[in-house]
Amino acid sequence: MSADEKTQAKTEQAKGKVKEAAGRVVGNESLTAEGRAEQAKGDARQAKENVKDAFKR
Repeated sequence: MSADEKTQAKTEQAKGKVKEAAGRVVGNESLTAEGRAEQAKGDARQAKENVKDAFKR
């Protein structure tokens, strides 16, 4: 996995966790859902890069 893509995936996952937690604290279901979606986007990016790495070997 390239360092830039890995960093971007981790950043998306972290931002998603923060948004989800903030949404829960203030009772904003929309913000909670947005955080979950951002985490899923980061997970998908990371999975894509892992597949690319597997084929490089």
